[in-house]
Amino acid sequence: MAEIRSYLDIETAWDGRITIIGMLREDRGLLQLVGRDVTADAVTGFLDGSGPLHTYNGHSFDLPRIKGALRLDLRRRYACRDLMRDCWRLKLFGGFKKVEERLGIARETAGVDGIAAMRLWDRYVEADDRDALDLLLRYNREDVENLAVLRDRLEALSLPGHAQG
Repeated sequence: MAEIRSYLDIETAWDGRITIIGMLREDRGLLQLVGRDVTADAVTGFLDGSGPLHTYNGHSFDLPRIKGALRLDLRRRYACRDLMRDCWRLKLFGGFKKVEERLGIARETAGVDGIAAMRLWDRYVEADDRDALDLLLRYNREDVENLAVLRDRLEALSLPGHAQG
């Protein structure tokens, strides 16, 4: 039986607090934890039993933030693969959005980035702006889903005989 891959991406507020954790498991689909629902039990309840956990720059950003905020060391608990490092090996440098662009990975929320995500969270919290939250959740969903697309593209690029550019 093949391992069940999982993918994770977080959004944060200006002060570094985690506002959203988006997780995708191949066998369960997407789960997004928002605000007070961001707990260690919710994360492990969803991820336990899955195989490798994939992130982009997760070893430097997402996973340390989760460890600090939730006292949950995902790198100790799961096999973790930071796809940014795989990109570097293939000479694909830059942030996730830049790599997506280079590889032709589509995004409905083009133009939204980490700064915009923090502004959207502020609009949601300060004005109960549900449209801002909906856009932020779509942005996070695309981040998580595109990690799976990126993993597949990187695997294809790593095949012997494939020209890299």
